[in-house]
Amino acid sequence: MKTCASGWGSVRLRFALAAALALGLGGCLGYNGQVVHGYQLDAKTIDQVKPGASAEQILVLLGTPTTTSTVGGDAWYYITQVTDRSLQFMQPKVIDQRVFAVYFTKAKKVDRVANYGMEDGKLFDFVSRTTPTAGAESTFLKGMFLNLLKFS
Repeated sequence: MKTCASGWGSVRLRFALAAALALGLGGCLGYNGQVVHGYQLDAKTIDQVKPGASAEQILVLLGTPTTTSTVGGDAWYYITQVTDRSLQFMQPKVIDQRVFAVYFTKAKKVDRVANYGMEDGKLFDFVSRTTPTAGAESTFLKGMFLNLLKFS
């Protein structure tokens, strides 16, 4: 004859396992894998950037640019990147990237503005400041072996 106490033990064990599983998965509920990095574009603020405005006015309006041009004309770039990952431990993928560019004249007045997206060019990793290039990557050992073959 079975007692009621042994039946309650297995029910309690099952309930404890179910509760532990629910608590473990509870951290995944409500997880939104989209993260916005960089400058937060605001349409109202961007509309206030007009040709002829001074660099000081743009600095007050938009703040410090993400990066500036180093070659040619003077330009400020405000970069926004949106990444997404379906699960917390997955590698994030870039789903959107925007570069708001403000081009200046020699007199430091706004010449023109542009709003570039992913469809306008290559993906730019502004965190590591690298741009992917075509071709195979050359390594130190590969270079050594190629140079040794040249001397033989």
